[in-house]
Amino acid sequence: MKKIKPDVKTRCSWANGNPLMAKYHDCEWGVPVHDDRKLFEFLVLEGAQAGLSWQTVLNKRENYRKAFANFDMRKIAKFGEEESTKLLTNPGVIRNRLKIASTIENAKRFMEVQKEFGSFDVYLWQFVGGKPMENKIRSMKDIQATSKESDALSKDLKSRGFKFVGSTIMYAFMQAVGMVNDHSVDCFMK
Repeated sequence: MKKIKPDVKTRCSWANGNPLMAKYHDCEWGVPVHDDRKLFEFLVLEGAQAGLSWQTVLNKRENYRKAFANFDMRKIAKFGEEESTKLLTNPGVIRNRLKIASTIENAKRFMEVQKEFGSFDVYLWQFVGGKPMENKIRSMKDIQATSKESDALSKDLKSRGFKFVGSTIMYAFMQAVGMVNDHSVDCFMK
């Protein structure tokens, strides 16, 4: 009797070994996002990641949803000193005063961009000509940390008053929301 091999997916190497990372890889990373609330969520989470691992942030994602009004930028923009103080004592989020303040400030700036462009989605996707950039990644060392597109996005966001939007953070954001497809060539998501 012939043994049947289980269907094993080949993933990008960074997603192996942790079920939460594998699920994120399989269902979200590199998949184009056009929903403004989801785009804001990733902007918040990628900013929170600065100096930390993505796994750290991913482990706290549900806590972020609760603490930050399910990423409703209108509610977050109204957060004041009381909410900021509560967040600084909340072990479910990254308790960094600058990152918390930037989330509140970025919510305000996000809504300004929505008003100017009709949606953040329209504004954002112009930086890649409206379609994902496809990179041919053979190994983790092929993944770049920035690009001319992430440089341009970072510069423009900073000029609009956004915080925690450096080029490296923006490149990771672009990967997360599918503006860049950096799945390895042997990955089932490619």
